[in-house]
Amino acid sequence: MKVMGKHVVLSLVLLVLGFMIAFSYNITNNESTADINKNSWEKEYQLRKQLIEQEEKNRKLQQEILEKQEKITNIEKELAQEEQVFFNLAEDTEKYRLFLGKVKVKGKGVEVTLADGEYDAAEENVNNYIVHEHHIFKVINELYISGATAIAINGQRLKHNSYIVCNGPVINVDGNQQPAPFVITAIGDPNVLESALNITGGVKDQLVNENILFTLEKKDEIILDPILGS
Repeated sequence: MKVMGKHVVLSLVLLVLGFMIAFSYNITNNESTADINKNSWEKEYQLRKQLIEQEEKNRKLQQEILEKQEKITNIEKELAQEEQVFFNLAEDTEKYRLFLGKVKVKGKGVEVTLADGEYDAAEENVNNYIVHEHHIFKVINELYISGATAIAINGQRLKHNSYIVCNGPVINVDGNQQPAPFVITAIGDPNVLESALNITGGVKDQLVNENILFTLEKKDEIILDPILGS
């Protein structure tokens, strides 16, 4: 009986001890799981926080990129406008140089020759059949009006302030004597220049009626050298 009593007591002790060990293990396991869950949540929270911060940085960078792109676009527009202005200035400068006769020019055009009319013994006034400066002016003015970009008389190029003075059988062009026949070369659209001079009642008809010999020839290439000096 004593042995049986001891066995019962020992069994109870072992049962209680096993229960306590199981309970302790269960608590420890739960605490470990809770710690793991807590650590996992904290890591997830930190990752989400970092992600949000990175997205915010990305938005700021994108905004900066948009602002810089807008600045670049504005700069490009300004440069394009400046380039157009410089191009226009260069083009105008070239036109002025052309107008002043400071650059060599080559192109299609026409060649007009004015010669004195045939001598008529019955004509008392010899001036009625020779070329005068006003005849030349008529041709030159019509050529300029019709778009001629450069004109020369007997190879002498005219400039913006050129003057022509009649002196008997010759004319003075900017102080240089030029004898008849007077060959007027003009660079421009040959068809337009020809039509303007040959129009009915126009310059050609007027000069022919005043006994001037008028001839016109279209040229595929005319070269006029620049005017030297002032």
